[in-house]
Amino acid sequence: MKHEDILTVEEVAKILKVSERTVYDWAKRGDIPCGKLGSTWRFKRDDVAKWVDSKLSKSSSASAEVMQIKSVLSEDNVLFIDSETKEEALSLLIEKISEGLSPKDKQEITEGIFHREKLMSTGIGLGIAVPHVRLSSLNTISMVAALHKKGIESYGSIDGKGVNFLFMIVAGKEQHSEHIKLLSAISRTLKNEGLRKELFRAESTSDFYNLITE
Repeated sequence: MKHEDILTVEEVAKILKVSERTVYDWAKRGDIPCGKLGSTWRFKRDDVAKWVDSKLSKSSSASAEVMQIKSVLSEDNVLFIDSETKEEALSLLIEKISEGLSPKDKQEITEGIFHREKLMSTGIGLGIAVPHVRLSSLNTISMVAALHKKGIESYGSIDGKGVNFLFMIVAGKEQHSEHIKLLSAISRTLKNEGLRKELFRAESTSDFYNLITE
């Protein structure tokens, strides 16, 4: 196993935006998948990613309903893309989601999105990726959705498969609750295999938007 596939308590805390004490407590209680090397806790990157996805999937339906996809996503923010690489795809979505923002905000979004991808891929499996970031300079939550029919094979998803559906979320630092609820809504909605097939067959951004917001 590669060295970068093993995470420390500090690295997990940074990825999940929690304190190191919280990670220690999770590890001691067995809440998060981990192991010990001597007296030091260690975490497999893939196991942490699957654990996060599981937590999002188990969020209550009531919480998810508070933050509906259609309350954040506009039809204008749906794209069909054919980028060759993950980096190109993310850059396209960043360009779209940054419209109307200052150059400084766009730069912070770019740095935040790519930094998070270096820490842990946001490809959650089933052809879905949810790149996201929260910034102290923002106080609104926004989203861009994209369909890539060929699929981005190099995305690095936890199931090793290509990504066809991308949902980029940008929120304010204080919008933790809304952020989590929106992640949960996306995860829950896209778990539906029938819907994923319909979205993949969408012939226009309007069709895609209507399907994802029904």
